[in-house]
Amino acid sequence: MEQQAGRDWAERAATVRVIGTGAMGRGIAQLAAAGGLTVELADIRFEAVKAAVEHVGAMFDKLVAKGRMTADDAAAAKARLKPVGEPLTPLQGCDLVVEAVREDLDTKRELFAALEKVAAEHTILATNTSSLPVTAIGAALEDPSRLAGLHFFNPVPLMRLVEVIPGARTADWVPDALTALVRRLGHEPVLAPDAPGFLVNHAGRGLVTEALQILSEGIAEPVDIDRIARDVLGLKMGPCELLDLTGMDVSHPVMESIWTGFYTDPRYRPSRIGRARMEAGLLGRKTGEGFYEYVDGAKQEPPEVTAPDVPLRPVWIDRSQRELREGLAALLAEADVELERGREPSENAIVFVAPFGWSALRTAKRAGLPPERTFGVDPLGGFFTRITLAVHPGADKEAGRAALAALAATGRAVSVVRDAPCTVAQRLLLSVVNVACGIAEQRLGTPEDIDTAVRLGLGYPRGPLEWGDQIGSARILSALTCMYEATGDPRYRPSGWLIERGSLGLPLTEVGTAPSDLLG
Repeated sequence: MEQQAGRDWAERAATVRVIGTGAMGRGIAQLAAAGGLTVELADIRFEAVKAAVEHVGAMFDKLVAKGRMTADDAAAAKARLKPVGEPLTPLQGCDLVVEAVREDLDTKRELFAALEKVAAEHTILATNTSSLPVTAIGAALEDPSRLAGLHFFNPVPLMRLVEVIPGARTADWVPDALTALVRRLGHEPVLAPDAPGFLVNHAGRGLVTEALQILSEGIAEPVDIDRIARDVLGLKMGPCELLDLTGMDVSHPVMESIWTGFYTDPRYRPSRIGRARMEAGLLGRKTGEGFYEYVDGAKQEPPEVTAPDVPLRPVWIDRSQRELREGLAALLAEADVELERGREPSENAIVFVAPFGWSALRTAKRAGLPPERTFGVDPLGGFFTRITLAVHPGADKEAGRAALAALAATGRAVSVVRDAPCTVAQRLLLSVVNVACGIAEQRLGTPEDIDTAVRLGLGYPRGPLEWGDQIGSARILSALTCMYEATGDPRYRPSGWLIERGSLGLPLTEVGTAPSDLLG
């Protein structure tokens, strides 16, 4: 009944008022006008409204020039842009109001309290807040049942994801209505909780907070973390360059907000590095200096590691190391690196192990291998573009140089990092998957919505739960348990969702049997 009421509203919806004419307001107006809605543009500064109409019109002209829109469709979309100026102009003809003003709770409360008095009964009020609680904004309304969050991402026309966020008192039909309207406009809606970070920013904590933790432990340099994230995990942008792009003055407060919002859950714990860099003004691109230096806006990235000029030594890989024997061994053989076939390594051989969850040193000791000549190689990523070499403090330096030379001979880029339980790529992936499992465990989003939100909102190559299933939930659980036992840090405690599915062999992407399945 409620769903049908929402769909009926979405089909009838013809007019939207967008309040706020900054980048987000303009993007929302462009999307709505292109989607066939009449768009009333409002702002306390009428000159800003006129500028927004001109800007959106120019965007339609660019689409025509690129062949992505016909001239007739562009002209029709421009005709649907209606500058009204004053935000509180009576809303009797509006089906939806989308607020895109500055991110301040008092400002939004005051605006919606005034809008409520001039809106028609069928008008839905929506806030484009990216971080403020929808319920807190609605607390100023006499009737908060028709207020919801409608969180678009910048740039709106290109970022297809929209978070639909009901507050505690939002009527049931309203999220259904907004979800249907978003689909009508050609974007992809996900139902997000009115909780810190909603879905996208909440799920995004897994990557950046773990990257900062890796930095604080001296495991790897920022450039190595980013290169591993891009080349091994397939991310479009590494976590450190992402923090430089958004600005540490924006990112660190978000980290602290989500951490405190979940009552200091260790999984979301920010890093001292983030606060220190924020206070030092090392904000990233906007200041010309962050984890990288920027010259005329261009990132200055250090060169790749060069192979040391040392003689190649034979390499020994244990028969139990299937991923190394099937992948790396072939690359080494093609590079004319000698591969030993004996049951034990010779006295001159370099030993490679590929632990998943354990450190290379622990693997060597458990297998009775010579620790001074044993080095870790991360099996994630399949050795296609980059190889990660893990070095522990007891390694022989000459053996380490020979190990680096052997790997570099394959023609792959090599990142050298400190050995620890789980390599850099593993830690980043484990954190991403575990945070997503925690979201599912708390019923803050369906597995499908979590994966969709992360793929479209964060640009990951696949959703975190789908990613975990690809690696194997039991393997993810085992590695995370190793991290938890090795560090004693509750940041690595496996979520209940992961524990249940890892022990039962169930996919992370499935809810499984719920109590409600037994009722009615």
